[in-house]
Amino acid sequence: MGRWFRIAAATVSTLAMCGSAFAQANFPSRPVHILVPYPAGGGVDVLTRTLGDVVSRKWGQSVVVENRPGAGGVIASQAVATAAPDGYTLIMVASGHATNPFLYSKIPYDTFKDFTPVSLLASSPNILLVRADSPFRTVAEVISAAKAKPGGLSFAHAGNGTSTHLAGELLKNLAKIDLIAIPYKGGAPAINDLLGGQVPMSFNNGPESVGQLQAGTLRALAVTTAERAPFLPDVPSLSETVPGYDTGVWWGLLGPAGLPSDVLARLSQDFVAALNTDSVKERLARLGAKPIGSTPQQFDAQIRADYEKWGPIIKAAGMKAE
Repeated sequence: MGRWFRIAAATVSTLAMCGSAFAQANFPSRPVHILVPYPAGGGVDVLTRTLGDVVSRKWGQSVVVENRPGAGGVIASQAVATAAPDGYTLIMVASGHATNPFLYSKIPYDTFKDFTPVSLLASSPNILLVRADSPFRTVAEVISAAKAKPGGLSFAHAGNGTSTHLAGELLKNLAKIDLIAIPYKGGAPAINDLLGGQVPMSFNNGPESVGQLQAGTLRALAVTTAERAPFLPDVPSLSETVPGYDTGVWWGLLGPAGLPSDVLARLSQDFVAALNTDSVKERLARLGAKPIGSTPQQFDAQIRADYEKWGPIIKAAGMKAE
């Protein structure tokens, strides 16, 4: 009896391993849908479509990008959280995924339990901008002016709870200054009012800032990441003036909770490989972004770290989503 049991168990184990290898080798056998929780044409959309083109050629299957904007990504995230955990429905999230629980009174999913991290794919700094004729030429001058007249300076941002809003709140928190946050419905309107002189400075992301910087109408005082950005090598990082300052925007791929390990491995491997192709590298460089390509475990750790980092700051600032 014991001998036959061992033989049967070994056979079942072998079949399971063969089945897993077969499943991975044959995934995907139909189109894979990636939801983008923002409008077409933005940085997240461009990154997703660029990677999707590369991966679809490798797979011989279509990657269908679906734009489902609304509620800071909550609508699209809910759709993925309730999708079948088979790898055919994914979502490209931005760093706001980690902070939405603090910005919305109730979200219809658990940020950690209802998703499987696939890979943290890329990141980009935000930029502290002033007009070309601004009297401010350094971050130190901004901080001195804010301390001399608390509440006398304001900054524009792309909307409550966005990464550009958080960038300003982190500066306030670490530099111990009082700045007035002025929300806009997107980064472009914020830049327009900065150009028009309605606000003295603004935090904006790289893609929407580069054109104005190249035209000489705006000046970059600093980038928000801990290190200088390759596409703006002469612009200091905020951390050079404010020790410990480090923030930006990241983008990563998630699936529903319970993705099979073999399918997860295939997805992570193929999307990370796509980052190393010339077309993707060139597109990321134009966006002012850098490729990362993390493991699923590293991406999970990043989401949790941002959740812990930003929660107290969001609560202290009384931020709520618009």
